Amino acid sequence: MSAELISILVLVVVFVIATTRSINMGALAFAAAYGVGELVADFDADKIFAGFPGDLFVVLVGVTYLFAIARANGTTDWLVHASIRLVRGRVVLIPWVMFVLTGALTAIGAVSPAAVAIVAPIALSFAARYQISPLLMGAMVVHGAQGGGFSPISIYGTIVNGIVEREKLPGNEIALFLASLIVNLVIAGVVFVLFGGLKLRNDESVTETVSVPASSSVSSSVSSAVSSAGSASSSAGAGAEAKSAPEGRGADLEKDREKDREKDRSAEAEDDTTRLNPARTATLAALVALVVAVLAFDLDAGLTSITLAVLLSTCWPEDSRNAVSQIAWPTVLLICGVLTYVGVLDEMGTIDWAGEGVSDIGVPLLSAVLLCYIGALVSAFASSVGIMGALIPLAVPFLAQGEIGAVGMVAALAVSATVVDVSPFSTNGALVLAAAPGVDRERFFRQLMMYGGIVVAVVPAVVWLALVVPGWG
Repeated sequence: MSAELISILVLVVVFVIATTRSINMGALAFAAAYGVGELVADFDADKIFAGFPGDLFVVLVGVTYLFAIARANGTTDWLVHASIRLVRGRVVLIPWVMFVLTGALTAIGAVSPAAVAIVAPIALSFAARYQISPLLMGAMVVHGAQGGGFSPISIYGTIVNGIVEREKLPGNEIALFLASLIVNLVIAGVVFVLFGGLKLRNDESVTETVSVPASSSVSSSVSSAVSSAGSASSSAGAGAEAKSAPEGRGADLEKDREKDREKDRSAEAEDDTTRLNPARTATLAALVALVVAVLAFDLDAGLTSITLAVLLSTCWPEDSRNAVSQIAWPTVLLICGVLTYVGVLDEMGTIDWAGEGVSDIGVPLLSAVLLCYIGALVSAFASSVGIMGALIPLAVPFLAQGEIGAVGMVAALAVSATVVDVSPFSTNGALVLAAAPGVDRERFFRQLMMYGGIVVAVVPAVVWLALVVPGWG
């Protein structure tokens, strides 16, 4: 049995054990990386750790740290209210606002994980507050990022177009962009319908929460107090009954007044979430600085987030006292462990071995669909850009035969390798998992994994039929 096949079988075993025994898959993957690296590939520790995703570790820690502070000082609540005002209380539109926002960020040059890191915590805080499915909101954010991810000026677009030019293949930048945009838009529409998006339109509790201002709650409290007082006066005029139980009636009136005071305090607390204070203003400035640093100056999102979080913690320590403990450490272990093992697979040549085996089949259409599936499957656990960089050159030999259209094949590979980034093992999926407040993370992880598995199983075949079989380009 070859070393490459052994490494794939070990990965399957890791999945099975993690699923059946409820052990953190990242810890298992670290152990597998050590065992396979040392015993099968004869790697030393340095070579095994070469696959550790240090940049992703910093991104996960930094972004969740910054937004933990934002949640603690009420900034995310303020953003939620601002989003409601933006769509005039129509919560049904919020998932689409997040889709368009992340798509716009990636289309103008943001790296997809950076756009998701910026938008996902806000979107998922909104979902938690208004009981929107976190899977729906997370998927809308990720598919929005991928929808804009292949514009001619985007990072992914320039990388893929550069590979096509280097390999001397026919290319079409607009076709690549539209293919990704349409596929992700269609998927987002399906997810929106299946996971309760249409129900938001008729959700009266959300509508009332959005449309009724805090002052109405105060007015209701006052009306209730007046009604109670009037009722008490009428009863007091009843004569003997009022005289027989003055103490009991006084206690009831005091309870009514206490209830009214509680309503007033709740109304004031609700109204407070719509106001800016110095801490919230500084946090909003930090979020804007994060966007500018990532998009305009191409700075690292993780390091920038940690730096901004430290500055906020220094100025308002009471708001950030528990922020470090709210970093999604189990998620960090999970993602970093799995990606370290994938790095071992890459170093062993397992990924190239699988790709070359597919290319040697000799049936161009069959090779094309298998490459799309390999791209989707591997990208669900590894770098989408790296997979595209490896698979497009592997497709050159049978593209040179002229039986497969190069434009359609490149677009199909690009879409297959990126649309699966909602997987919790990819950077985008990991950010969504880490950013979701108030959820059962193990359950949400399984939901993302199942959804990612469905995307891996269905989308490559669909894009193959739509883009490759007709022979585009």
